[in-house]
Amino acid sequence: MTRTNTHLPKIIIVGAGPCGLGAAYHLDKLGYRNWQLFEGNQEVGGLSASFVDDAGFTWDVGGHVLFSHYDYFDVAVAEALADGYNELQRESWVRILETWVPYPFQNNVRYLPDAALKECVEGLRSLEGSPQQACHFREWMDAVFGAGIVKYFMEPYNKKVWGIPLELMSKEWISERVSVVDLERIERNIAQGLDDLSWGPNSTFKFPKQGGTGAIFRGIASRFADRIEFGHRMVSIDSEAREITFANGRCERYDILINTSPLDLLVAACLDAPEGLRRAAEDLVHNGGLIVGVGIESPRIDSKCWMYFPEGNSPFYRVTNFHNYAAANVPGCNTGRYCSLMCETTYSPTKPEEKAMIVETTVRGLINSGMLSEQEAERIVNRYLIDIPYSYPVPTLGRDRALAAINPWLEERGVYSRGRFGAWKYEVGNMDHSFMQGVEVVERLLSGKEERTVCGKV
Repeated sequence: MTRTNTHLPKIIIVGAGPCGLGAAYHLDKLGYRNWQLFEGNQEVGGLSASFVDDAGFTWDVGGHVLFSHYDYFDVAVAEALADGYNELQRESWVRILETWVPYPFQNNVRYLPDAALKECVEGLRSLEGSPQQACHFREWMDAVFGAGIVKYFMEPYNKKVWGIPLELMSKEWISERVSVVDLERIERNIAQGLDDLSWGPNSTFKFPKQGGTGAIFRGIASRFADRIEFGHRMVSIDSEAREITFANGRCERYDILINTSPLDLLVAACLDAPEGLRRAAEDLVHNGGLIVGVGIESPRIDSKCWMYFPEGNSPFYRVTNFHNYAAANVPGCNTGRYCSLMCETTYSPTKPEEKAMIVETTVRGLINSGMLSEQEAERIVNRYLIDIPYSYPVPTLGRDRALAAINPWLEERGVYSRGRFGAWKYEVGNMDHSFMQGVEVVERLLSGKEERTVCGKV
């Protein structure tokens, strides 16, 4: 759709997370005026929001670090934060077999006890099958990593993260998300005692000095705060009449709707969606997340940023030394007195968690895994719990088939669903990806330009 001077289509954006704010930011930059942003909560940021608890600890909604594939996003962040950020060197580790292994695990197996190290190397030397011919994620792991690495890390860790059988997951989402294997490099690391720490797109990252990750998106939103309506949760859409209704009774007409809420909920909200579309949405699988923040009145001298936990002696799959990211993440900015650990646990129908006990089991898991001593646990001064019903959109075998059925029907009716859960593509669901999905859908609608991010062309 090309913008004209005689008629500016009314654009409604649902959701003030990174994607919705990306769309709003770009419309504002272009000087486009006929748009409005509706958010169900009372703050911006979505899954990238941050909160301060009653004891003065700052918590993110899960582990986020700021790195970018896009100059445009970098400019928006620079406008939002100015010089109010720390630049940090990533230091991530795996806790396994009562030792620490630098991430990525497969490149640093020399840290393992001898028997496990031997299993991992022998598994790599005797690889069978082709990654290209693998039918699902579990087969792909076997073909790429071999029996030892799969046994000790890849299988138990991914089961903890995803919460569904790995045989139900596609392999198509894997790109820079998973470090693959270079056997010659691994054997050199073992022989020469070398660490291999630099893999990945986020080897360095930025983090706001104040306000957690949410500070980025509060800063971005400040440009157009008068156009954001809070407390508006979408309940129904009449796509033929092009009307959206919110839980508070408000009804708005639109020419174009940019949706960033979960795609399955969007289909459910469409009053005129055919039964086939609703069945397709049943193939969209997600998990939930329980974020437990543990604030401790005790110094913690530990340079690690975040750590992975594949073993069953803890419920969480990842823990972040959140006090290391910014002094203001703990009360009084006194990092010598307090520390904070942010712990992430997945739940799903096939991996249930007892939510009422998750804080207690998390603290016990920190002790079991060597993160806390019994004495340090006694100095916990605050516990914070965030329940995220939609944590990861799972790249299942049926996902792309579902998207191919749903998106054309929606777009024929002026509805464009983008973002982490709007597009339902984990592989392009980081903050920068999501923000740029919002930018790029606006560019497509107003100028006919190609959307590259949602198509995986980044």
